[in-house]
Amino acid sequence: MTDDNRKEQDQAPPEARVQQAQPSGPPQVDSSQIRQSEEHQQKSKQQPEHEENQHDESLRKPKPILGWLLLGCVVLLASIVVLMAVGRAVENPRTDDAQVLANFIGMAPQVDGPILQLPIRDNQYVKAGDLLFVVDERPYRYALERALSQQDALEGQIEDRQRSINSQISGVHVAQANIASNYSNRDALNATISEAEANLADSRAALLRAEADRKYAADNLHRLEPLLDQQFVTVDQVEQARTLLETRTRAVEQASAQVTLSEAHVRTTRSHYQQSGAEVEQSEAQREQAANGVETLAPLTNQREERAAAIRTARYNLNNCRVYAPFDGYITNLTTSVGEYVHTGVQVFTMIDSRVWWVVANFRETQLSHVALGSQADLFLMSHENLPLRGVVESIGHGVTPDPSVAGVISPGLPAIERSLSWVHLAARYPVRIRIESPPSGLVRIGENAVAVVHPVQGPAR
Repeated sequence: MTDDNRKEQDQAPPEARVQQAQPSGPPQVDSSQIRQSEEHQQKSKQQPEHEENQHDESLRKPKPILGWLLLGCVVLLASIVVLMAVGRAVENPRTDDAQVLANFIGMAPQVDGPILQLPIRDNQYVKAGDLLFVVDERPYRYALERALSQQDALEGQIEDRQRSINSQISGVHVAQANIASNYSNRDALNATISEAEANLADSRAALLRAEADRKYAADNLHRLEPLLDQQFVTVDQVEQARTLLETRTRAVEQASAQVTLSEAHVRTTRSHYQQSGAEVEQSEAQREQAANGVETLAPLTNQREERAAAIRTARYNLNNCRVYAPFDGYITNLTTSVGEYVHTGVQVFTMIDSRVWWVVANFRETQLSHVALGSQADLFLMSHENLPLRGVVESIGHGVTPDPSVAGVISPGLPAIERSLSWVHLAARYPVRIRIESPPSGLVRIGENAVAVVHPVQGPAR
């Protein structure tokens, strides 16, 4: 047997080698060979299955690596998206804790009375100056007419009082003129007294001269009468001397009478002077009385402003019987009708101011550093999610009610601090008012839920 034959025999399967080893003739049965043959057959059957499993594993081996690569890419992309979203959320604070608000007032009458006209309906849009309702005007019109009548009556009283005062002032002027006249008469009497006293002095001097002349005539007659017996003088000379004595005696009597008359005139003039003094005092007293009796217009003129104020009040109440819309807005909560008696200050309905609308968004305190006055904001209403609105930040809240579980009860005296330990500190929320720019007419309502996204502006946050 050559070497090649041996190699082929070695490479041949065991069954072939067994067959080659067996001699020709009928086969002899060997139990060990039978077992080896069965085991070989089982191995030959299992070998193809093992080769198929190895082939399948070779095909499935790259699949787990590709899955992990895809999973890693997905996780990486998701992380990038999450980081971008977080960064954008930090720089552009966002909150869904927001509501739409607007100014609203309660419309209440300023006068009492029944409603006569009510030309509006609930939820109606009205313009500034539109008539809302009318209260019965008649009592207030009558009050205005009464106030005007009282003012006219007051003016009539003032006019009458002015005439009376003018008459009283004329009486004062007359008394003043009488005083002046009495003073003038007194001055004239004073001059008359001086003149009478001068005349009295002249009369007394004339009396002295007349007495001196009479004494001279008497002495001359007494000297001539003894000479008549001795015929040193004539009878005619003696008679002339007697006549002269009688003349001088009459002159003395006349001068004495003139003195008496002058004295009487002086006394009379002095009496008149004293009487004129009393008349002056009386005239002055009359003037004081007349002056004190002059009435004044102050009590009546002071009532003019009161009457004018009453007229203004009555006209004001009359004008308030008609209530007009103070601004453009919506009527709401109208639950009354014509004929109801309304009272001053009692609200009849509510009016919403539609000129300015806000969104009050509650941002966490950690977000306020990225919110500043004047920041632009995007607003999304829950009722119109596909209609974004533009807004601008107008104010940022500076205070909220402290949490009593953290800060304690704020009360006079010492603060009451609760003995507790909070493991989680929740961020407080502060209201930020965002004014809606160009709000769509009729689409915004008070109390609507909204989402607010604030965009940062250059400059420090406030």
